[in-house]
Amino acid sequence: MAKIDAFLKLMVELGASDLHLSAGSPPLLRVHGDLQRVKYKVLESEELKAMLYEVTPEEKIKQFEETGDVDFGFELPGVARFRVNFFMQHRGVGAVFRLIPSQIRSVEELGLPPILNKLALLPKGLILVTGPTGSGKSTTLAAMVDYANRMRRDHIITIEDPIEFVHQPKNCLVNQREVGLHTRSFAAALRAALREDPDIILVGEMRDLETISLALEAALTGHLVMSTLHTVSAAQTVDRIIDIFPHDQQPQIRASLSESLRAVISQTMFKRIDRPGRIVALEILIATPAARNLIREGKTYQIPSIIQTGRKYGMISLDDSIMEYLQRGIISPEEALNKAADKARFMPFVKEVELADFTELPV
Repeated sequence: MAKIDAFLKLMVELGASDLHLSAGSPPLLRVHGDLQRVKYKVLESEELKAMLYEVTPEEKIKQFEETGDVDFGFELPGVARFRVNFFMQHRGVGAVFRLIPSQIRSVEELGLPPILNKLALLPKGLILVTGPTGSGKSTTLAAMVDYANRMRRDHIITIEDPIEFVHQPKNCLVNQREVGLHTRSFAAALRAALREDPDIILVGEMRDLETISLALEAALTGHLVMSTLHTVSAAQTVDRIIDIFPHDQQPQIRASLSESLRAVISQTMFKRIDRPGRIVALEILIATPAARNLIREGKTYQIPSIIQTGRKYGMISLDDSIMEYLQRGIISPEEALNKAADKARFMPFVKEVELADFTELPV
């Protein structure tokens, strides 16, 4: 048994999302959003490096030694899978292990709206799940891919860095490819995927212009493409995609995005106050003809209005989602205020206004 296994098992037992190992500090676990120290001595760099290398593939050690950071997937049989990142810092080596549940939870089990299942059955188009790091994007996408895997008879290709949730073929053929292990880059794998007769393509992250161009092309040519971005709203997501391209290409990209986009699901994570745990608030934009016109015409600032009037299509604004949780006593008024778009709407619920980001206080 590797020395690190004890920490990983403790992580699973306590329901932690992340394990932080850093030279010059004792180990820490993130439980329900907060970092907690593990009762253990301060880790020394060489000791930690030996502990990490015990479970690291040779090629990843070589990459880490050459570049100073590396990502890979790691499985502890019978316990769980982990997404791992090593990095160098001023006191020596550091590492973060993110827990990936071995069981893929369904949309229903996650408490997400049923429209996400309907989106997974679309024949073509682009679906984006967005939000900050740790907001549950991978978990939501895994639930949608799993639903497609159960309900469709198609070919699913995933391109990830690293592979997170492992999908066993059910009614679909599922091929999962890891960047750096099975392919050179997201763009290279996406270009190859178009020649591999896919029906659904999951792109772990749309990181650059080339990957976004290829994803749009795939979505326009009869494939269902799912991916993620680190944006916090539907309007910001559209702007981020357009702004990556040179100015002279932007009108064409607006047209392509307006034709291919099917939905943007933006996620924000909250701590529960009714019981231990966390809950995700969603903003959902469905690309109705009205929404597509706004994208084509560059009027993304009007997208929030489309969302407000689009409930019958399954749309919901982030603030409405937050308000529902607040009124049900699931989240705190303070966190609701801090993470809401329209701060003024939530001010009456807070006795003493103390924003985490004091620069966002409404006038």
